[in-house]
Amino acid sequence: MKINQQMDPKERDKQYNDYVKKVTPTHSLGLCMGKAFLIGGLICVLGQLILNFCETNGLDRETSGSWCSLILVALSVLFTGLNIYPKLAKFGGAGTLVPITGFANSVAASAIEFKKEGQVFGIGAKIFNIAGPVILFGIFSSWVLGLIYWIGGLLGLF
Repeated sequence: MKINQQMDPKERDKQYNDYVKKVTPTHSLGLCMGKAFLIGGLICVLGQLILNFCETNGLDRETSGSWCSLILVALSVLFTGLNIYPKLAKFGGAGTLVPITGFANSVAASAIEFKKEGQVFGIGAKIFNIAGPVILFGIFSSWVLGLIYWIGGLLGLF
């Protein structure tokens, strides 16, 4: 679309807004939420199946949880390397951000993306590009909430 710079500014803005509205993709919030719920739920069901399998085979709850985490991280990294996880994320959106698999995916995706720049300046320097802010804000928010809890305990609120 060609917009004439000499035309009336209001008409030009209207044409531009019409153009933006035409080319901007629309999404159904309900459908996106449903897909996220489905994919996130399936990842959680897989985790529960792994946990139950480990417990059924004689492992205690804590060891089963460790194996479950390890297997989910390994599967997430494997699926990222095979380019399956990005396709799953495109379909399921936020549902793939289930903490442990989404975190593993973000680390693996950064490593894969920057491997061409070398082991040190590529993978080593940029592996936490996506995961770094998650770690930072996760630690910071837990510190703030811990401080609030501590102060609440001193005041007898908790």
